[in-house]
Amino acid sequence: MNILDKYSSYKLFLISLISAVFIVYPNIACLPWELSFLNGAERTNHLLFFVFRYLFFTALIWILVKINLRKINTLSFQKRFLYNLLVSAIAYLFYVGISISCCTKADCFGSILLFQFFVVCILCTFFGHISFLYSVQRNKEQEIENLKIENLQSRCDALANQINPHFFFNSLNGLTALIRKKNDENTLAYVNKLSDVFRYILQSEKKGLVTLKEELTFVDSFRFMMEVRFANKLEFNIQVDEKYMDMKIPVLSLLPLIDNVVNHNIIDSQHKMEVCFRMNEKSELIVSNPVYPKLVPEDTNGTGLRNLENRFILLMNKQIRIENDGKVFRVYLPLKP
Repeated sequence: MNILDKYSSYKLFLISLISAVFIVYPNIACLPWELSFLNGAERTNHLLFFVFRYLFFTALIWILVKINLRKINTLSFQKRFLYNLLVSAIAYLFYVGISISCCTKADCFGSILLFQFFVVCILCTFFGHISFLYSVQRNKEQEIENLKIENLQSRCDALANQINPHFFFNSLNGLTALIRKKNDENTLAYVNKLSDVFRYILQSEKKGLVTLKEELTFVDSFRFMMEVRFANKLEFNIQVDEKYMDMKIPVLSLLPLIDNVVNHNIIDSQHKMEVCFRMNEKSELIVSNPVYPKLVPEDTNGTGLRNLENRFILLMNKQIRIENDGKVFRVYLPLKP
């Protein structure tokens, strides 16, 4: 980040005007005393020469600051100082030439004048060096931040991609069952819904957070496929007020929860499953279902829920909560305004 991005040339010129006051302060302090010995034209010439000196130092500071910020790109303080010393020496010679040609009594080689040029050189060198160090530091911080974001996005993409193969095979099993029943109408509707679901999954690779409305719309498309697969023994009960629909949630957060319900529970005519979606006072989406454990639990190792937990931490810096009292299984998903 260059300081010129923050301060315009006009603002830098104002800074130069103020800085020049401090540089020529010895001349300001001596001016009333010097004028007391002069009369008429000499007095006017002396005032004009003082104004010239002030404007000259203003211009020199402005030029040196611009050169340090735009032209000198080195971490070496010595090189920067030599560049500033060279410009200051050229300016000094230019000042001497103008002074001699306009005022034969001008003090062009006095210690005060030399000291003023040296102070300008040192101050501008320090200003340019500190500004360049600040710019380098900001660039490094930005690069680190970009790398962190890229790393988080890569990890999140990897986690999200773990969902796709598992869901793909389950969907094909449902489609296979319909084909065997030779139910062309349901098969066509299933394929259309499957297309909507896969379109959402494929687009999710370009997204991190989506609105709750988008996720629930996905669930609605997914509802038909589950109803076909389980012959209306699996139902979805969505009780979410419209005011929460614009809140953010990691994409594909609800799919692993639905998969978790199917993988770990008996779903038949005696164990009808209802998955409920509702909000609580903490702006958390609660996904709950009754627990009908299978006699032989599937060996899933909890991958789906760990995946979901990791994505919430990566994308939202928040953790999900899981409750299971043996009768009802609940997952609390924190949302982002």
